[in-house]
Amino acid sequence: MKTRMKQTTAALALGLLAFQAPPLAPAAVAETKAEIYEQLDLFGDIFERVRREYVEEVDAKTLIEAAINGMLTSLDPHSSYLSADAADDMRVKTRGEFGGLGIEVTQEEGFVKVVSPIDGSPAAAAGMESGDFVTHVDGESLLGLTLNEAVDLMRGPVGSEITITVVREGEAEPLDVTITRDIIKLTAVRARTEGDSVVLRVTTFNDQTYPNLEDGLAKEIEAAGGLGNINGIVLDLRNNPGGLLSQAIKVSDAFLDKGEIVSTRGRDAADGERFNAEKGDLAQGKPIVVLINGGSASASEIVAGALKDHRRAVVIGTKSFGKGSVQTVMPLRGDGAMRLTTARYYTPSGRSIQNLGVSPDIVVQQPRPNRNATEEEDTRPTRSEADLRGSLRNDSLTEDEIKQIEADRARAEAAAKLRQEDYQLAYAIDLLKGLAAIDSK
Repeated sequence: MKTRMKQTTAALALGLLAFQAPPLAPAAVAETKAEIYEQLDLFGDIFERVRREYVEEVDAKTLIEAAINGMLTSLDPHSSYLSADAADDMRVKTRGEFGGLGIEVTQEEGFVKVVSPIDGSPAAAAGMESGDFVTHVDGESLLGLTLNEAVDLMRGPVGSEITITVVREGEAEPLDVTITRDIIKLTAVRARTEGDSVVLRVTTFNDQTYPNLEDGLAKEIEAAGGLGNINGIVLDLRNNPGGLLSQAIKVSDAFLDKGEIVSTRGRDAADGERFNAEKGDLAQGKPIVVLINGGSASASEIVAGALKDHRRAVVIGTKSFGKGSVQTVMPLRGDGAMRLTTARYYTPSGRSIQNLGVSPDIVVQQPRPNRNATEEEDTRPTRSEADLRGSLRNDSLTEDEIKQIEADRARAEAAAKLRQEDYQLAYAIDLLKGLAAIDSK
């Protein structure tokens, strides 16, 4: 049995090598085969020694899975082995509902880093932020664990509490964040209208993203009385960790009439793919502002990069995460799966964003809330000429014109209030107002 296992593994390894590597001379092939068999024999020897002589009895399946995962995680932070349960969890997530904390994490130099909290999730409600480093879970250190092992520690029954210790930039001491696990329902796109602008908040790229976006935009346009009453669209991709490449392509195509959206290039140049937009723009040329930040990763960066390179949108916010690789999930025997990085992707300009991210056209930082503020904002109304007794009336405007001015003022005051709640979004909406004002002239 042991010999058959070695031969099967060796055959698999050699098969991959023969497919991906250039032709070798017969002598070199024989030497390479000998080296591979020698290394597989070494693995078999170590496996047997651990199984027989380790201080405690160990499960053979657990050892083999750990070895496979170690091989994959040594390649890059996004390649990994998925057990049957983990593979099933991933399939559930792409459908849009699962149990957990609601954070997307990666591993950076051995530390677990939060890419982004999911909108409306327990993690977001508890105050977790993009860029947080998770150091402990319920007092247990994550140092030295693989990403999958760290994630397993954070999993648990719905309704149970977990305390996560995080190190956050700008905070002198680590913070303990207590979170209650819950069912995470991913609403891929939330649409609403702010003033004359439609805001499309895209939280993830799963099977429902494009259908949600198309439907939400159509409903907001209808409620506004037609596209002519809309001055533009804000596509909010902040803290969106990515997801399905196919959905990123569809969302980009929704606002492009032609041209390349993204290209992928793998180890073999012949395996590269290029995806182009088809005619049809849901916004019919209306201005678009894309919002990104350090939590915008992968599929989010594909959309932001495509719309930016085609000058279809103004990108504002802060530099995105910088994940420019494509992972292919390959089913394995036993219902498990292998997630393997198989390609890099490139924006229409031919640029990879790997480790660089998408740079916004206009950098707009989101102010951190001032937790030490104690004085309430002075909300006393200011007096104007109209408040003075006996002031002259304005005789140059009709009643309808005066009402229009008052309505415009009310919208401006609402926008000013939005700056206190979400400065980056308010900036985006102000930018659309400015573009609309120029276009009207």
